[in-house]
Amino acid sequence: MFTGIVEELGEVTEVTELADAARITVAGPLVTEDARHGDSIAVNGVCLTVVEVHDGRFTADVMLETLRRSSLAGVAPGERVNLERAAMLGHRLGGHLVQGHVDGTGRVLRREPAEHWELVRISLPPELARYVVHKGSITVDGASLTVAHLTDTDFTVSLIPTTLQLTTLGLRDVGDQVNLEVDVVAKYVERLAAPHLATRDGPAVEGENAAVDSSST
Repeated sequence: MFTGIVEELGEVTEVTELADAARITVAGPLVTEDARHGDSIAVNGVCLTVVEVHDGRFTADVMLETLRRSSLAGVAPGERVNLERAAMLGHRLGGHLVQGHVDGTGRVLRREPAEHWELVRISLPPELARYVVHKGSITVDGASLTVAHLTDTDFTVSLIPTTLQLTTLGLRDVGDQVNLEVDVVAKYVERLAAPHLATRDGPAVEGENAAVDSSST
């Protein structure tokens, strides 16, 4: 579990292509100072398991499913990446609850610089749109952000100077791909509500009236 507060802007130093996976090595002196084999580190919002740690770098395996769903499929040596270690119980939650399970990708559509911030518009896949709400949270390349504007096909976030300087979001050009993770609470709510919504206008399910009666006592 992560918070979406990027700790360090790391750099990919090596990529090894495998038959159905990839192995990447990332330089990140801060996140590796206490990292051990088996620890979790989010790379551009993707939760990866540390395989090796050496000289301020860590190596992790990226499975085929992750390559299909995230921008890590096109990562190359020299590319900067957002890094965050797994959250620790008892510490402040500065962003929101992030799993590091990328739901899909979007593309930067527009950048509008202002004096003290920058508006960035990003495309939103149709299958994810229902989980995103105005003023809600969304994770972009591992960074916890607030949705400032929303349509059925895109959303806009407002980036402060710190975010622009310390994350990849300050480096992304129009057309670049970014990883998206929606709020997991929305997905659980949909899953739990779906059976009730499906039967709302149909015949009562056996035992339904009894359940209603007992809950009202």
